[in-house]
Amino acid sequence: MARRATTGREEAIAVRGLVKHFGDVKAVDGIDLSVLRGECFGLLGRNGAGKSTTIKMLIGLLPPDGGSASVQGHDLFTDAQRLRASIGYVPQSLSVDAVLTGRQNLDFFGRLYGLAGADRRRRIPEILEMLDLADAADRPAGTYSGGMIRRLEVGQSILHRPPVVFLDEPTTGLDPVARASLWSYLGLLRRQFGTTLLLTTHYMDEAQQLCDRIAIMDKGRIVALGDLAGLRRAVGMPGASLDRIFVRLAGRAQSEEGNLRDVQRSRRNAKRLA
Repeated sequence: MARRATTGREEAIAVRGLVKHFGDVKAVDGIDLSVLRGECFGLLGRNGAGKSTTIKMLIGLLPPDGGSASVQGHDLFTDAQRLRASIGYVPQSLSVDAVLTGRQNLDFFGRLYGLAGADRRRRIPEILEMLDLADAADRPAGTYSGGMIRRLEVGQSILHRPPVVFLDEPTTGLDPVARASLWSYLGLLRRQFGTTLLLTTHYMDEAQQLCDRIAIMDKGRIVALGDLAGLRRAVGMPGASLDRIFVRLAGRAQSEEGNLRDVQRSRRNAKRLA
């Protein structure tokens, strides 16, 4: 059963003391999170801060080394199968098949999620229409622009109508028009279905535009959490942009920035969506 937060709204995601180590590296070092149902929650941090590792634990791709977590009341350790059925996931890496059409990609994911044929036949046209992909539905996904690919990936993640969707840097490599378009579709998800969104991003304007609340991670720990007004109060910077707040809380020396693998990953993502 999902816990009821102090606001009276139930928790969609509850994390208590979550830990993940890779050898001697504490990738996630005992974090606590509470994401409310219907909320858009931003998880921000520099490369290597622990954001993607946190998401991969919450969706069951990585086993935690300690702590507890639940999504929609399903425990990560004891109810993992129902937890996975209640979520959608838009990863950084490519998740569409370039040879298949947009419609076929959606049908494939529908089968993976166990949707009956009648449900797939009804929902796929709805998703294509909602994400403005109906005209390109029967073209190979390999002919799509970066923005269209990202919208198709969002469609794949919501086809089974999950109450919670995780988005890991969903707009990396997109041009400003495509980014704004995707923001619009994410807003539509929340209005139409009450979907809870947890996203990571390096675009501070994106987080400021979309997120009700934001957690900033640094070295595997959450160093600040709240809405924009609360973050401003926390750092004593009235009227500051999220950019300035982020630099104050998570800024470190240039020599400590991401490694070669981080650079390669970022450039691959930008190239595939260009």
